[in-house]
Amino acid sequence: MTIVIKTEEDIAKMRVAGRLASEVLDYITPFVKAGISTGELDQLCHDYMVNVQGTIPAPLNYCPPGYTPYPKSICTSVNHQICHGVPGEKKLKNGDIVNLDITVIKDGYHGDTSRMFIVGEGSQIAKRLCQVTFESMWIGIEQVRPGATLGDVGAAIQKYAESFGYSVVREFCGHGIGTNFHEDPQVLHYGKAGSGVPLVKGMIFTIEPMLNAGRREIKEMPDGWTIVTKDHSLSAQWEHTVLVTDDGYEILTQSAGTPAKPEKLAASA
Repeated sequence: MTIVIKTEEDIAKMRVAGRLASEVLDYITPFVKAGISTGELDQLCHDYMVNVQGTIPAPLNYCPPGYTPYPKSICTSVNHQICHGVPGEKKLKNGDIVNLDITVIKDGYHGDTSRMFIVGEGSQIAKRLCQVTFESMWIGIEQVRPGATLGDVGAAIQKYAESFGYSVVREFCGHGIGTNFHEDPQVLHYGKAGSGVPLVKGMIFTIEPMLNAGRREIKEMPDGWTIVTKDHSLSAQWEHTVLVTDDGYEILTQSAGTPAKPEKLAASA
């Protein structure tokens, strides 16, 4: 495992890329409503990235070993889709939940973030899942400091999520990020406190827990990308890119419209 410790120059460029990724989500938020298709959301985001920001959509034609090139510029995962949902003709309807996962490249550096959206009036079940997933991400972020371990992050997320009866997806995880989309280390959202890679200043990685309302088992769809819950239960995900600082963390994927830290965590800070 080769973990790239970022320089001050790297970090400055990662701050820019992270903010720009978050600003794509700010831009697209008013369009996420009943009647729009996921393909239309993809096109709007693509045009904003390329024509307004001057960024490159990292997912477009991304092709890790064993995959076909990803055909779109964002990922749109609706309801029981866990991650990597491919935008298409599917129209959002009232009550849907959707994760929009945005990764941009600016000056060779990646910014990666995602948010959940509830279309119209969501059910209490859907709202609760989205909120607890958001809180779980933050619980994980709050563990980040030099001397802690990645196991501390995963264990805290797992304990919190499971206390609400949700399951944590294990096949997909957070990851190091920089000039490459996916770098070491892998950031599991479950595990044992005190285990795993020790955190040191200058590490940058994503924390992006995926929680299912039902069982954790997954299934890959025929498109080779979209991952769904095997039992068809709802799934939610939130993601930030995080820097390990001298004495804690800095979130790099923040912008004017970024949802604030949950009140229950802010109050205890």
